[in-house]
Amino acid sequence: MSAPTTTATAVRRGGALAAFAVLLLAANLRPPVVGVAPLVDQARDALGVSSGVAGLLTSLPVLCFGLLAPVAPRLARRWGLERLLVAALVVLALGIALRLVSSLAVILVGSVLVGTAIAVGNVSLPTLVKRDFPHRTGAMTGAYSMVLTGGGAVAAAVTVPLQRVTGLDWSDTLGLWGLLTVVTLVVWLPRARRRTVPPPPAREGQTLRSALLRDPLAWQVTLFMGLQSLQFYAMSAWIPTIFVDAGRTPAEGGLLLSLAGFVGLVFSATAPSFAMRRPSQSTVVVTTSLFYVVGYVGLLAAPSSLAALWMVVLGVAQGSNIALGLLLITLRSPDTEHTAELSAMAQGVGYTLAAVGPFALGALHDATGGWTVPLVVMLVLVVPLLVVGWGAGRDRHVLSAAPTGAPAPSPPGR
Repeated sequence: MSAPTTTATAVRRGGALAAFAVLLLAANLRPPVVGVAPLVDQARDALGVSSGVAGLLTSLPVLCFGLLAPVAPRLARRWGLERLLVAALVVLALGIALRLVSSLAVILVGSVLVGTAIAVGNVSLPTLVKRDFPHRTGAMTGAYSMVLTGGGAVAAAVTVPLQRVTGLDWSDTLGLWGLLTVVTLVVWLPRARRRTVPPPPAREGQTLRSALLRDPLAWQVTLFMGLQSLQFYAMSAWIPTIFVDAGRTPAEGGLLLSLAGFVGLVFSATAPSFAMRRPSQSTVVVTTSLFYVVGYVGLLAAPSSLAALWMVVLGVAQGSNIALGLLLITLRSPDTEHTAELSAMAQGVGYTLAAVGPFALGALHDATGGWTVPLVVMLVLVVPLLVVGWGAGRDRHVLSAAPTGAPAPSPPGR
């Protein structure tokens, strides 16, 4: 074999291994949170808490996604992306382990660590894709979005059956997801020896961060990410309970939640490539968001008889919008540095907003004694999602009024 052929083969193999590592990492970023939903009633009873407090098991990690996201780019500049992600996997494993302890305080600490680790992964994935797959951004965004969605769907589907097979209690069942984290850590440890992201001057990152906070397009991307995440996490936390209250078993509630996830797999995989064929993604974003309207109206009108249909419709919206939200971060950014800071902003503010969802829906249920008011609130929140989605889909780069085909701007302060 000639030297050029050997080099090309090595490059292809290295690209495949890098893609596998990214997808394996993505597989860890939803099960530790979504897997709580089918067991939330058991957790509430075992811990002796209200629905609102039980909602913290889901909303607290999501709050960490938001509050800690801005820290990730700074740590990446100091340590390098690979080393940072290995450290995040260690923290994730520790957080999952702490949730095995039969104490509400310790479980909540474990939930914070889980959220901290996943926050780093959430912010870092768009940067990795922008850096390592510049000519396959749509395909890789679709692939890891599909894994994100699929991880949540699998967790929702198998958690209760897994508990029945193993005979474990709710917290020990959730602890089984730590096995996936350990496997992922083994794969990523060799990558930690590399430092592939040279640290730019600290003031440059601060200048760019401040400029993005004043940019309308950056805020539209951020609010779209936040509102679609609020929809996802609020419904992921309580859909099984909604169906249980409508007469279904907990296993059926988990399977119906997973149905939305599996439908979302298809759309999270295909929506980015489809959207990238158009100069503007506004029409695509608005169209997929309208599926929320159909799903919520259906749950209000016939929550039991046509449950599977409404979950399919919601799955289309959820799967498409998480993928489009992540894609918009990369498309609206001219380079990896902008991507890192916009990702931190969008996921920082966005997930902080999303964290309100599970707690608020649980509190509304406690206050009203039913699910009609919470579902109406979720329906109303589709309106601002449509507005900011249209703006975020425009063919522009952040910090520039020019279309994306125009020359990319230099980072502020450079």
